[in-house]
Amino acid sequence: MTEIAQRAGLTQRTFFNHFADKREVLFGLSSELQQEILWEIAAGDDTLPPLDAVVRALGVAADRLFEDRRAAVTRRHAVLAANPELQERELSKNAVLTEAIAAALNARGCDPETAFLAAGAAMVAQQVAFQKWTLPDEKRTLHELLSDAVNSLRTTVSQTGGT
Repeated sequence: MTEIAQRAGLTQRTFFNHFADKREVLFGLSSELQQEILWEIAAGDDTLPPLDAVVRALGVAADRLFEDRRAAVTRRHAVLAANPELQERELSKNAVLTEAIAAALNARGCDPETAFLAAGAAMVAQQVAFQKWTLPDEKRTLHELLSDAVNSLRTTVSQTGGT
């Protein structure tokens, strides 16, 4: 903890005023991300289908919160990939975000089952996009990769006849 605080130019006390523990540094952006996505869903076009509403919100959040932080987010991704305990925490935070997105869709008038399916599908597409975005030679934006992942999802679903 001392080394982390020193590298950040903080005292340990200041560090703990902002984070519960050193692992929380890796998840500090989670609440801001959730707020951004939920706000975008609530403020978005009510005529958009649920999946499109979520994908639009994820794209806006990606542009605002991640694109300028690509190197740091990529390093964070590598740390998570190397630590099963942190992976579990990331999965838990993603599950909470999926539930919150489903609730936001439900508040827009979407039935609960469709809301949960749209939220889950969008989150899976986002994870696929994120995996590609953190690759060393990848130059496309996270937003572009998200669009590609959703298109692949739509193709996969249509090829299986929706069953």
